[in-house]
Amino acid sequence: MYMIAGLGNPTKTYEGTRHNIGFMMIDAIGDKYNIDVTTKKHKALVGRGVIGGQRVILAKPQTYMNLSGESIREIADFYKILPENIIIIYDDISLDVGQLRIRKKGSAGGHNGIKSIIAHLSTQEFPRIKVGIGNKPEGWDLADYVLSKYSKAERECIEEAARDVAGAAELILNDDIDGAMNQYNGKKRDIG
Repeated sequence: MYMIAGLGNPTKTYEGTRHNIGFMMIDAIGDKYNIDVTTKKHKALVGRGVIGGQRVILAKPQTYMNLSGESIREIADFYKILPENIIIIYDDISLDVGQLRIRKKGSAGGHNGIKSIIAHLSTQEFPRIKVGIGNKPEGWDLADYVLSKYSKAERECIEEAARDVAGAAELILNDDIDGAMNQYNGKKRDIG
């Protein structure tokens, strides 16, 4: 059993914001593989299904970004999912909009959602897919920027990235994270 969790913040206020890219990616994966992610359980919205022959839980923690680890830990404990079988999808301001960076493990890199997951799992040894949201414009407050919405051109770029995230996740589920990294890391996107 695997878990693919996208990080974000609940409520309509945060819907479609840069910080909620993880939720957007989970919705796209759910749509592609016909997995309904609407069951409220383990402080998350979850859905169960099969991707690439692997049984998977898709999750959108509802604890708010900075407490994501609470929900991830509950799901992992309930389904007895090892950290190396938990794929976390989240936003990265150091990457251009829609650019992916897949990693086998690593530090939080200043991301509070990842800090929380590392603290609750007591390990950094879990794969992650970072999705670029672009660097904040000069003069902007970081919190205001990550909670801002995408332009029309950026949304099109994000839709393209969602297809790549689904492909990368399927490769990771089938024990080919190196293949996912080779195929998707550094792939440039053109924002109209």
